[in-house]
Amino acid sequence: MWNAIASYIASDSPFYASSVIRQIVALTRRPEQFPFAGRKLPEFDDDTLRELIAYSYRIIYRVEAVEIVVAAVIHGKRDLGQ
Repeated sequence: MWNAIASYIASDSPFYASSVIRQIVALTRRPEQFPFAGRKLPEFDDDTLRELIAYSYRIIYRVEAVEIVVAAVIHGKRDLGQ
């Protein structure tokens, strides 16, 4: 997942690609300590589906009983309703 995002961004700016990936990776660690810190997904009525934002990317995760599952990292303009 990270390689595809980094490659896409790096075609315009290798520096920006590195910054985005570092931020995404750092944010994926946050829910371990604060699982409900991310905002509830507006597309779904489910308190366990959350998101954090890194630049223009959405880090979507699910809070489960014993673990946090990162479901997707997608560009913010992508519509989840489809």
